[in-house]
Amino acid sequence: MRIVTYGAACTLDGFIAGEDGSLDWLHFSADVQQEMTRYWATIDTLLMGRKTWEVAARSGGGGGGESSSDIRTFVFSRTLKETTHPGVTLVSTDAGAFVRDLKRRKGKGICVLGGGDLASSLFAAGLIDEVGFNMHPILLGRGVPLFVDPGRRVKLALKECRTIHGGCVLATYRVLASRHKAEGSASGAGRRLQRA
Repeated sequence: MRIVTYGAACTLDGFIAGEDGSLDWLHFSADVQQEMTRYWATIDTLLMGRKTWEVAARSGGGGGGESSSDIRTFVFSRTLKETTHPGVTLVSTDAGAFVRDLKRRKGKGICVLGGGDLASSLFAAGLIDEVGFNMHPILLGRGVPLFVDPGRRVKLALKECRTIHGGCVLATYRVLASRHKAEGSASGAGRRLQRA
């Protein structure tokens, strides 16, 4: 079955963007570029909520993927009516059920990019397999949180942790199986996703 990873760059106090969506605190380096290139080669599907999608589209990264036209993007929203970007599919149905079906199909890894609300709904449905983030040495104080309450505890096991340029910490955790993981939780997870 395909692996679903929730990944993001974040601050030490757990934000993925400033209150206004600002990303001026992000540190780019050869290390980051090398890691992104390695990771993008392992996936063929991106999942985004509406807010993350709009930021990506404005910055020119909202097409069929950051580095490859072979990457398919699914945007989850109940308010957007259409998107004209090639390789991008709008999904307005239940997020949990949709991603559960995606995991059963053949393909490479699946990345949940940014968006704590979408990730929260997928954590609640037991569909996130790994969490990977690049933690930056900065405290924003307030902003868009990396995690939104999934309604239950999620146990993790450290898979990898190392420092990279700029004092950033790259960490990957495996989500441990939970007794709360149930097929029926998918519909509840979709309702948990904000009316984006």
